[in-house]
Amino acid sequence: QVQLVESGGGLVQAGGSLRLSCAASGSILSFNVMGWYRQAPGKQRELVAQITSGDNTYYAGAVKGRFTISRDNAKNTVYLQMISLKPEDTAVYYCHAYSLTSYWGQGTQVTVSS
Repeated sequence: QVQLVESGGGLVQAGGSLRLSCAASGSILSFNVMGWYRQAPGKQRELVAQITSGDNTYYAGAVKGRFTISRDNAKNTVYLQMISLKPEDTAVYYCHAYSLTSYWGQGTQVTVSS
């Protein structure tokens, strides 16, 4: 059974940084694509960043230039480095993986104070 576990969320002041981690129970090389989504209260879940098995990356316009997605295959972990955080980045961040079937983590809260 595939499990994705996010960590690294917390409270940070505007302009600060956080690094989120997504640890998979198995090899992340088995997934065609992995990514990060976020959901703010009253809003739908939106794609933030993704990385393919070929290391192609995509970023939502709202975070491009501030967020970086990366992976460590040896640790079976995907990261989201976030800098210059803004209050509008406040949301629950979810790890996602796809390979024929979609898998989701439980989410980690990121709160950015003004």
